[in-house]
Amino acid sequence: MILPVLQAALGGAIGASLRFLIAGGVAFPYGTMLVNVVGSFVMGVVFVFLAERGHEHWIPFVMAGLLGGFTTFSAFSLDTLKLYEAGRIGAAGGYVAASVALSVAALVVAVMLARSWFA
Repeated sequence: MILPVLQAALGGAIGASLRFLIAGGVAFPYGTMLVNVVGSFVMGVVFVFLAERGHEHWIPFVMAGLLGGFTTFSAFSLDTLKLYEAGRIGAAGGYVAASVALSVAALVVAVMLARSWFA
């Protein structure tokens, strides 16, 4: 049990570092949204690839660690609160709707593409 935990921890450190670099380089609050959408797309592709190739041993590192550390809804939630507290209630609502819709759509598109690539 310790090996999967270490794999998730290593992947999480890498994912969080990537999120910090990418989100910090894009205007607030769009960096977090970009990370969540890209991460959701990548998660869809990786999900299909790992599941259909029998590579479940990579799940702790890639899915829980790398992508779990990369995409985070805690940062998304904080960005939403900051917009709300700044009196930008419409922007906060639009940010929530766009983040959720685009992230789910990215994952769906990725699963469809990956199933055609890896089938």
